[in-house]
Amino acid sequence: METALYLIPVTLGDTEYARVFPAYNRNIVVQIRHFIVENVRSARRFLKKMEPMISIDDLTFYELNKHTAPEQVSGYLKPLEQGCSVGVISEAGCPAVADPGADVVAIAQRKHYKVVPLVGPSSILLSVMASGFNGQSFAFHGYLPIDQQERANTIKRLEGRIYTECQTQLFIETPYRNNRLVEELIRICRPSTKLCIASNITCEDEYICTRPIKEWSGCLPDLNKKPTIFLIYK
Repeated sequence: METALYLIPVTLGDTEYARVFPAYNRNIVVQIRHFIVENVRSARRFLKKMEPMISIDDLTFYELNKHTAPEQVSGYLKPLEQGCSVGVISEAGCPAVADPGADVVAIAQRKHYKVVPLVGPSSILLSVMASGFNGQSFAFHGYLPIDQQERANTIKRLEGRIYTECQTQLFIETPYRNNRLVEELIRICRPSTKLCIASNITCEDEYICTRPIKEWSGCLPDLNKKPTIFLIYK
């Protein structure tokens, strides 16, 4: 295996590993001994799910999240200097996409280390694929502002872009506030604007549905505490 920084996708929920990952991923991951992770406990759980025989105690984990000091991040790549590969694992989906792993990748690129993204599920791409919206021009905005007025203004601005630029707009919310966000979208957006709700993608209870805003009233799914991505388009 070539020495590199490997970006390792994880499942988007409680999904069978074989359903969403090629065997190649496992063959690579079992050879890595150093991992940069968003959460050590969930990373250990994912690795055990992928390969039950893996010896977790033989692995080294470096935690990377919003509390990690910038000076620590560069040190996490030291194994690469010694010819040892390093893996990056986020909490869900693809690392370095709306994820602190991007900081590590940026350092690796500056130092000219080889970076290898492995294939895996991305809620952004999967939701665009299933929405029926413009897949040639789209923008992911992450979390919307918490302040109610600022959030309303942001929604109006993003809605404007779907009409002026023909660009699909994607965003997410903290799972326990999903239902409130949908209600706001119904109240703020034009009745003809289309809303796609994509929840628990790749899981058994996956829900992906596209309707005009005016048709969502009275038939909203319960999205409380379910990882969900929202898309709007004209």
